Amino acid sequence: MRIDILTVVPELLVSPLNESILKRAQKAGLVDIVIHNIRDWTTDKHRHVDDYPFGGEAGMVMKPEPVFRLISHLQSERHYDEVIFTTPDGIQYDQREANRLSTLENIIILCGHYKGLDYRIREHMVTREISIGDYVLTGGELAAAVIADSVVRLLPGAIGDEESALTDSFQDGLLAPPVYTRPAEFNGWKVPDVLLSGHDARIEEWKEEQAMERTRRLRPDLLEK
Repeated sequence: MRIDILTVVPELLVSPLNESILKRAQKAGLVDIVIHNIRDWTTDKHRHVDDYPFGGEAGMVMKPEPVFRLISHLQSERHYDEVIFTTPDGIQYDQREANRLSTLENIIILCGHYKGLDYRIREHMVTREISIGDYVLTGGELAAAVIADSVVRLLPGAIGDEESALTDSFQDGLLAPPVYTRPAEFNGWKVPDVLLSGHDARIEEWKEEQAMERTRRLRPDLLEK
C-alpha cells in the first residue's frame, strides 16, 4: 500500500508517521508513506499557498494551482483509489471506513489548512472528504495521521497478533470489553473470576455481555445504528 500525504506543514507529520507500528510497517515494506510539501509546487518566489477569499469572508483560502499540480503529478505516476480531503464537513470517520481504506492500494490524503481549500479542487479532484470529529483543528495534518495510523495497523503483518485488530472496539459495532493482566489481584482489586476459570465458552459469553453493557452505557448511539 502507498499513502501520499499533501500538506503545507510537513514537519507536523514526521514524528507521528515514523514511530511504533507505522515505523515497523514501513520498514517491513507493508506500506510506503510519502509526505509532500505543497509549497514545493508553487511558482512564485514567496511560495504562497493561500490567498484572500472572494466575497470578503475572513481568513485565507488554500490556492488551487499548487494542489492541482501536485495531485496531477502523482496521478500521472500511478493510479489512486481515493483522493481524500481532511475537512470538518466531511463524512464522520469510523472503523468501517478504516477497514475499507485498508483494502485499497494507493491513496492520497490532502490536508486542509487555513479557512479551507478552493472548492474547485474539492469538486473536480477530491473523491472522499473525511472528518475525524465535530470540531475544528488548526489543520488537517493530525487528522491525516489518525487516518494513516488506523489504516496501517489493519494491514496483514503490521501488528504481531493480527487477531487483536479484529477484536478492537467498533469492529463489531460495539465497544470492546474490559481487559486485564497479571497480577490477578492488585491493591485489593481482583480480576473477574470468569477470566481465571479457563472455561473458554463462559469467557466469551462474559466478553459479549460486557461489550454490550459498556456500549449501552457509554455509546448508546452505536446500538441505534
